[in-house]
Amino acid sequence: MKRRLALIALGAMVTAGLAACGGSGDPAPAGSGTQAQKFVIYSARDKKVTDYVVEQFTAKYPEYKGKVEVLNMGAQEVLERTRAEKSNPQGSVWWGGTQQGLTAGANEGLLEAWQPAFAGQMDARYRDAQGRWFGEILLPEVIMYNNKLVPADQAPKDWDDLIDPKWKDKVIIRDVPASGTMRSIYASMIQRFSADGSNPQPGYDWLRKLDANTVEYAANPTDLYVKMARGQGVLSAWNLQDILLQAEGQAKMPFGYVMPASGAPILVDGVAMIKGGNTTGAKLFLEFLFDGTLRASLAKDYFQIPAIPIQQQPEWLSKLNLKPMNVNWDVVGKNETAWINHWNANIKNKG
Repeated sequence: MKRRLALIALGAMVTAGLAACGGSGDPAPAGSGTQAQKFVIYSARDKKVTDYVVEQFTAKYPEYKGKVEVLNMGAQEVLERTRAEKSNPQGSVWWGGTQQGLTAGANEGLLEAWQPAFAGQMDARYRDAQGRWFGEILLPEVIMYNNKLVPADQAPKDWDDLIDPKWKDKVIIRDVPASGTMRSIYASMIQRFSADGSNPQPGYDWLRKLDANTVEYAANPTDLYVKMARGQGVLSAWNLQDILLQAEGQAKMPFGYVMPASGAPILVDGVAMIKGGNTTGAKLFLEFLFDGTLRASLAKDYFQIPAIPIQQQPEWLSKLNLKPMNVNWDVVGKNETAWINHWNANIKNKG
């Protein structure tokens, strides 16, 4: 009898201990202030943006204070890292990637399918039909110039102006293979000469002329900004948001932009949940990214064009004379890797 009572008492103690440490029952719901687990974000966003958003996120969910790690890298680098870690995922959120990059990740089984609350507000063109990725912002790709060294009336007005011999050794380009932005711009330049992508040669010829005018390929965006500001190159092709962030933010870089007369490639820049990561933290963070107040703040202060429209647009956005280029992103998605590999092997530094 004594032994039986002892076993009952021991069982009660074990049960209580498991309950106290969370070993039994379901985890506490997100936002409850307990059991928040660290999660890692791979982001191609500007560090100013990621720092601000994480600060706002942890203010709303203080249980995640110190538990959100952001690794900033190029969009293509996010894909390659997530691909390399497929058998042992280290990241939970993919934040900032081109439509074609995210689609590649989805088709390779790297992304988790789900249906967040904001999905119903989004145009079907800006999200994956299976819920594996969602467009966050629209990124126009435009011509960038140093406005201290190039007067506005003398800046190129369209893409073909960039290959004018008068700009020889005046163009500086972010190195293409690692950059989702540059891969998209270069692929768009090829696709505009070949609607179905079957004959990329005219596009290659155009990029060879651009290479002849290119003085250097910058290793990363910061390198691009510094060298542009110093005048090591006075022209580039880049996304509008980052140009405005550098020109209008604290850095006050001497950058202006031109909306190309023939149109700007408009990227759908999106977000996704990495399969095998911290699902709870990832879902909470991605839902937060589409909070209406946050989207309005990011549009006003960080020059984002939200994929889900906001009620009150900031002045810069309401006055933006956006002219989209007619780009077939399905064709780009199927051919981008081959085109960029060809450029890297046969055109770069050979123009």
